[in-house]
Order: sequence, then structure tokens, then C-alpha cells
Amino acid sequence: MTEDTLRRKHAALLEALAEPGSVLVAFSGGVDSTLVLHAALEALPREKVLAVTATSVMHPAAEATEAVELAESMEAPHKVIETQPLAAPDVAANPPTRCYHCKRLFFSDLQEMAADRGLAVVADGTTADDSNAYRPGMRACAELGVLQPLNEAGLVKAEVRELSARLGLPTSQKPSAPCLATRLPYGLDLTEERLRKVGAAEDLMRDLGFDRFRVRLVDDHTARIEVPLDRLALLCQSSLRSRIVDGFRAVGINYVTVDLAGLRSGSMDEILPPEVLAEEEGQG
Repeated sequence: MTEDTLRRKHAALLEALAEPGSVLVAFSGGVDSTLVLHAALEALPREKVLAVTATSVMHPAAEATEAVELAESMEAPHKVIETQPLAAPDVAANPPTRCYHCKRLFFSDLQEMAADRGLAVVADGTTADDSNAYRPGMRACAELGVLQPLNEAGLVKAEVRELSARLGLPTSQKPSAPCLATRLPYGLDLTEERLRKVGAAEDLMRDLGFDRFRVRLVDDHTARIEVPLDRLALLCQSSLRSRIVDGFRAVGINYVTVDLAGLRSGSMDEILPPEVLAEEEGQG
């Protein structure tokens, strides 16, 4: 990618955010939404921008804390709201379309908030390569008319990271952190106990020095750990292995397994039948 290409896409990003005149940014504090918020503050007067961060049992508490600190460092107007996604049966039952129902509820609430505050649009951090994965939540955003400025500018994830680095954003190399619901297999009900169990297990992994990984719950007593392939040997070292096993057992996970295929996004989608994937693609 040439510097000219990145400059052109940055300009397109600013244009996409400037055009509506005001924006509410769904702000998780991750690499994508941070770039959107930074660009919104470049493109618009500060009083025409609001960043909103959602907290729930599906999101580790540390993420909201980081988002608050990041918004403060950017001098961005910011609001934290508490959401209750498990109150929705179509979310709690954890079907393959869970993300569609969750996003539909969340962004509907954000649009009401934006309207109440006189903000023209709601924007998210969808990138131009997100459509290459199974993402039913994108259909909800399309139906609601959520602005996707990174996507409109043609910025893929690698370009988002590179542009973030050039702009000096601290999130340029921050690992992706989808919600904890993605750690449970479809059909296994989402409960506070299960989500907190996964969250506690992932906190332990971070405390042990892992920054890129997933802890996937197989059932109430079994988990499998995904790490990059070059970290598999480290994961299985005797002293570290025993600390992981003991730590997982302390939070109620008795059987700890390692996924030899390594870390990959959307591994829970790999068992979905082709007709489910095809149906979502047709509706996206």
C-alpha cells in the first residue's frame, strides 16, 4: 500500500464523517472505533461529536475503563451506558443470528440517543474487509442505516492499523477484542455465570503475559484455549501449564484443552452449515 493510497483513504474517511454534520460514535476503545472517533474530531466541531461506550456482562469491565481513559486523552465528549443484552431472548438463546439481534437492539438505542441530542447519524467501526467473515450484525447496521465510515473509505484492518500508527494513536497494535458471547458455542445459552467464567479465565491469561488468545467455552466445565501457533509451545510449558489449569479450576473450568489449529477469528462459526452462511450472505 502506498502512502498516497493511505492519504486518499484518510481523506475519504474525513469526508464521510463531515458530510452528515454531526455524529454519535459507537466507541469500544478498540483500534477501529478509536480511528473513527479521532477522524470525527478532525472532521467536525467537538460539540458535534459524541462517543458512547456500552458496558454489559458481555464486555470485560477493563474495556470500559480503557475507553474512558482514551476518550479523555482525545478530549472527546463521551458517555458510558449500561446495557442488558441478556434480557432479550433472541440474544440469550445464542442462535447463529445472535449478533444480528444484539446489534439491532444496541444501535436502535444509540439512534434514539443521537436523535435526542440532535446528532445526525450513528457511526461504527466496521472495516472494508469485515464482510469477508460471517457477521450477521452487519445486516442490522445496514437495516438501521448506521454510518460505516471506515468501510466507505475502503479501509481494511491492516490499513486501519497503519493509519492509526501514523496518527500516533495508542491503539494501532491493540489486539481485537470481540464480546465474550463469541466464546460460547451457538445454542449454549448466554448466562452471566458462563460469561463471567470466560472473562475470569481470559483475565488469568492476560496476567500470565498472553495478549493474543481466546478462551472458548465448550460446556460448563470445559474450555479450549486458542493462541497463535508460535505460542503453542510456551502454553504447554510445565510451570505455565499448571498455573493455567489451577487458575481455570478456581473459576469453575475443570478441563482445559488447547486448540492445535491456533488462534483464528470466528472459530465458533466453522461448524455452521453452509446454508446458514449462505442465507446471511444473501441478506447482507
